[in-house]
Amino acid sequence: MNRLLQGDVGSGKTAVAITAMALAWINGHQAAIMAPTGILAEQHFKNISAAFERLPAESRPHIALLTSSISAGDRQIVLDGLRDGTIDIVIGTHAVIQQDVEFQDLALAIIDEQHRFGVEQRGALRGKGINPHLLVMTATPIPRTLSLTLYADLDLSLIDEMPPGRTPVKTRRLEPAAVERVHDFVKSRLNEGQQAFFVYPLVDSNENIEAEAATEAFERLSAVYYRYRVGLLHGRMKPAEKDQVMIDFRECRYDVLVTTSVAEVGVDIPNASVIVIHNADRFGLASLHQFRGRVGRGGLESFCFLVSDSEEGVAKDRLKAMEQTNDGFRLAEIDWRLRGPGDLVGTRQSGQPVFKLMDAMSPELVEIAQKEARTLFEEDPELRADEHRLLAQRVQMLRDARADFS
Repeated sequence: MNRLLQGDVGSGKTAVAITAMALAWINGHQAAIMAPTGILAEQHFKNISAAFERLPAESRPHIALLTSSISAGDRQIVLDGLRDGTIDIVIGTHAVIQQDVEFQDLALAIIDEQHRFGVEQRGALRGKGINPHLLVMTATPIPRTLSLTLYADLDLSLIDEMPPGRTPVKTRRLEPAAVERVHDFVKSRLNEGQQAFFVYPLVDSNENIEAEAATEAFERLSAVYYRYRVGLLHGRMKPAEKDQVMIDFRECRYDVLVTTSVAEVGVDIPNASVIVIHNADRFGLASLHQFRGRVGRGGLESFCFLVSDSEEGVAKDRLKAMEQTNDGFRLAEIDWRLRGPGDLVGTRQSGQPVFKLMDAMSPELVEIAQKEARTLFEEDPELRADEHRLLAQRVQMLRDARADFS
């Protein structure tokens, strides 16, 4: 398997991952799932462990958590267990792909929120086994991944239904002058016991960039919401600090969370019903959709406000698309058209491709090309035949040693 599983927040991707890991374990192999943050890895560890607790104690897999926040002693226990095969399933962060992590028999590698990982990081996880099955999961495929779905051998599975009890988040674009009205609306929600996010593109102000900063906004919003508890979360905090802030927000110790792109993925906050994204034009569609997925998880009527005064064409098109659809795969297609698909065999995640005829490609033409490629690979996998000499040269020119088709 070399498969992309695309489904919206809460649609059941984790359930699919659990089933796949169970199949690997039943057949005597190891499985690993890698998440972008420690708190998300811990959430997976809790949910996956709970799913297997339904089995008799003697028939459960040995599941371990591997993140940068565990103690050195616990880490060594996990490393030893992965190496000797006594640990069946490991759930972790980038710690899973560190050089000293060795598996006895990794047969299944799963990457959650795959758009948060680079090409080389995804390849590093695959390299921990001997050609393991690969499942990458996301609520919004990046343009490069969408291209690989169409033009290479990354198979695609879609969960295209909203989960029970979920209603689409209402999304509106606003001019900065309308933010004062938003504050009144947010306060009405907070008075009902709900929570809100405020997202900014920068941690600190920068004289070279015309965009708002989270640290300054935190001071201002603390005054605006002086009757409420306001928290701050950004990428310059230590991992343990970031995780603690998210835990406190989940446990309703904060009413408002002022943050940056670090909150793009994270734990479920069922009580959050409003997210306000400032300078929304500075974020890509994938990020905006992920931000929007922070709210609407608990069945509450939820809202996403995109604050922007940009008149730039592409930016306006992105925000208009956000208003018109909650479909992550549709947004990925739009993002692909706006930003370009990136390098199919390189490491760029977006941008204009090396192949100039990309826009002329159709699914039918892709299918024909894939069949021809498979036939050619069976007949001459090394492209050593004289009639394939020019093709071999072209492939070598395009190839990047860091590339990974995942």
